[in-house]
Amino acid sequence: MSRRGQLPAGWATDMSDEYEWAPLRLPPEVTRLSASTRLSIEAEYRGWELTRVRLYTDGSRRVLLRRKKSRLDSPMPDQSEL
Repeated sequence: MSRRGQLPAGWATDMSDEYEWAPLRLPPEVTRLSASTRLSIEAEYRGWELTRVRLYTDGSRRVLLRRKKSRLDSPMPDQSEL
């Protein structure tokens, strides 16, 4: 399933296939400090980097994280071809 359909308008235009993308929605009750802490943990331990943040009038946030695809995500050559 493509995650690009879940993104706010204009966010999908510069998405490269060499990255994994993770769109997140943070509800209004999540404070800025709590959101910052959660995103820092994702960056530190899982390799995600913050690409975009959009704050809505209801207080919710949409966040776009990315990280380089690992070699494990790359398709392996067929053993019969070797």
